[in-house]
Amino acid sequence: MTYIAVREHARLTTEHSTKNTLDKAGISQEVFDFLLGMHGSEPPEKSNDFLNGLNRGVPFQIENRTTLQLGSYVGFIQTPYDTQIEILPKVIESDTETDIREGRKLLRKMLETALHLTPRNLAGKADIQLFNEPLFEWVIWQFLEALDRIVKYGIRLDYTEKDEEQKFLRGRLDMPKQLRQIPGRQHVFQIRHQVFLPDRPENRLIKAALNKVCKRTQEPQNRRFAHILAGMLEEIPASPSSQILQDFREWKTDRLMSHYQAIKPWCQLILGDQMPVALKGDRQGISMLFPMETLFEHYVFLQLRSRLVEGAILETPQVNLKSLSLSKHKNDDFFQLLPDMLLKHNKKRMVMDAKWKLVRENDKDSKYGLSQDDFYQLFAYGHKYQNGSGDMLLVYPKTKNFKKHLPAFELSDGYRLWVVPFDLKTNHLDLPIEIKNSEFGFLQRLQ
Repeated sequence: MTYIAVREHARLTTEHSTKNTLDKAGISQEVFDFLLGMHGSEPPEKSNDFLNGLNRGVPFQIENRTTLQLGSYVGFIQTPYDTQIEILPKVIESDTETDIREGRKLLRKMLETALHLTPRNLAGKADIQLFNEPLFEWVIWQFLEALDRIVKYGIRLDYTEKDEEQKFLRGRLDMPKQLRQIPGRQHVFQIRHQVFLPDRPENRLIKAALNKVCKRTQEPQNRRFAHILAGMLEEIPASPSSQILQDFREWKTDRLMSHYQAIKPWCQLILGDQMPVALKGDRQGISMLFPMETLFEHYVFLQLRSRLVEGAILETPQVNLKSLSLSKHKNDDFFQLLPDMLLKHNKKRMVMDAKWKLVRENDKDSKYGLSQDDFYQLFAYGHKYQNGSGDMLLVYPKTKNFKKHLPAFELSDGYRLWVVPFDLKTNHLDLPIEIKNSEFGFLQRLQ
């Protein structure tokens, strides 16, 4: 098994002389062609349009006939050619094993918060070792632990209606079928009755996820644990792929099913229901890829919202669709303005946007690595949501090159934009003293 660890925007190439680093790694031609299939393109020898652009919704672009460049996705890709590719956040600064482990830890923490997961607290030596495995094996371990608790608590059964032909009566007689029987079969009864079985949507989904795990896990502890649990659930049928979405819709959340709730998000991850990009099919294995921009925005929002004082509201117009528009045209709104976050307190508003980009606080000559488009965007938001006055925040991840907020960007008199770092390890938002002393001084509670 070949394991490759890279970070966002790294290059994967078939060049044989490539030395693997976090920014560039070598792969085989078979893996390259497999990724092209994921991309939606044909291998080079079969395609007449090999170098044309980037397909929408895919995690990388084709650079040339030997190289792919990853986009801003993080997660895990398992290929059918004994190669696993782990994509870590770009805030990882070196190729050391310590930094790679820190990257995995950071990614897991963000996923736990953003997807409302409830992971088991790892303790023993074997568990600590597994915690340092790639994201996919960690997800599998959490799924198996949740399933083990369900088995110990008790698999829920449900009544399933069954149609049968018997020589005795059981349940109720299916009169339409009985009347249509040919002469000489009056002694055979067409009956319909209910059987108390574990064949219910929740169990079928768990079995489908478990079957996938048994085939794809590479970690010995996970493989052994998965096959033990599979033997205990042997009589339960698995949800067919065409029925997975419907079974998730029918997942019960009543009091009797409360001990099943912890496993649902792990099933969704493994079966691909929550994946923006997930590879399907037995041959392709399991892959989990998350758009890092969206993950960062949602993580920051949830962390800040959980720490607001009474009376303060942090909302996302993007989700609630309670947004303003850039213009009116024939009484219709044109071009909605959707900031990531809108903070409200004492009838005051403050626009906040989170950007997954790397800022360099000591590089003024290159404008600190900031985007002019982001400033135009915030300028428009502030005019509509704050009447063109007050303070706004642009939130970026904290790195060794961006440890404290930048001086204010004056948009006009009394209208300022602040660029501030968010520490993903401590969830600390570095606010300028001008914000702390303003009507939004309650944000000190976020520290």
